[in-house]
Amino acid sequence: MSRPVDLTTALARARGPEPPGPDTPPGPPVPDWPGPATDLPPDTRPGRLDLGRLLRLSLAATDPTGRLRPTPSAGALHPVDALLTVGADCPLPPGRYGYDPLRHRVHHLGPVPHGTPPGVTAELSVTARRTESHYGHRAWPLLLLDTGHAAAALWLAAQALGTGPVDARLDGTREAPLATVHIPPPPAPADRGPDLDLFTRRSAPPPLPGTPAPGDLRAVLATAETAGAGRLRWCVAVGGPRPELVESGPGGTLRRLATGEARPTLATWAAGQGWLADAGAVLLGYGCPSDADATRVRRDHLHAGFAVGRAQLTAVRRRLLSRPVGSWQRADLGAALGCEPGQNWIVHGLALGTGRPEEGTE
Repeated sequence: MSRPVDLTTALARARGPEPPGPDTPPGPPVPDWPGPATDLPPDTRPGRLDLGRLLRLSLAATDPTGRLRPTPSAGALHPVDALLTVGADCPLPPGRYGYDPLRHRVHHLGPVPHGTPPGVTAELSVTARRTESHYGHRAWPLLLLDTGHAAAALWLAAQALGTGPVDARLDGTREAPLATVHIPPPPAPADRGPDLDLFTRRSAPPPLPGTPAPGDLRAVLATAETAGAGRLRWCVAVGGPRPELVESGPGGTLRRLATGEARPTLATWAAGQGWLADAGAVLLGYGCPSDADATRVRRDHLHAGFAVGRAQLTAVRRRLLSRPVGSWQRADLGAALGCEPGQNWIVHGLALGTGRPEEGTE
């Protein structure tokens, strides 16, 4: 990060009705890392971490502009930068490296710190200018959500490669790096999982019609709750003939939180994105009260991005359309449900659909 930010004030302003100003230049899409550049060689030997494939599945750009990547980002601006500490059992010599996701290569920055564990630790920070160039004062919640999504992408890629347990630290206690993800080498032999969905997942363009089946909604909700580590509450605004707001109930059921149509209001709250009113359903993570300090603002948003990133893959694997929704204004869901104002703001969302129009709407 380039400068300290009063996150409590920044979040309050981002949640208000003030529109962003005109676009400004975003600057370079990747850091100007010093040091010699090195390509990432493949390494599929037993007990070795295939670092090149890990980054291909998580952070690498798949087009020359750098907009298309396995992890979503607000406005496809991709502000998250990764600094890698590489230990033993990797295809690179131990050391510190800056990652270039456009060219899929690394720049050697220095020696490895003493006591570095095997595998790789990714330190995730942001270049705020990239997101501020389009979203202005609304950028900071999006920067934090994007960092959570990047952490989720690394976690999911590690699962696909069959590595050991991943340690994702999203406690929000530091300004930089905002998050760290340690990925150990796989056991020998590695139990590699499927990774095709990581390469092909993309945020679907609107519209996202069709109400998902209850079983699909339960699966997406359960993933968000597990990945979110209890930092936020989660619910789903459901469309269809009986619109309602539901949350997880006992025994894997869906419990009604409120009746009635919420999606038009959500569309207004989500920076006026009118298409959201016709989405089949919208997953919502909410909390982060108005008086949250900087640590909690960071922590809640990082966990929200991490949870929605993982929930989106659940949606993809259930053949649902999905699209993260990160910009929310005046979205005090708790107050709308009759609770104390200022305590339960919408932090992040994931629009869902089947791609099939509701019966009787054509």
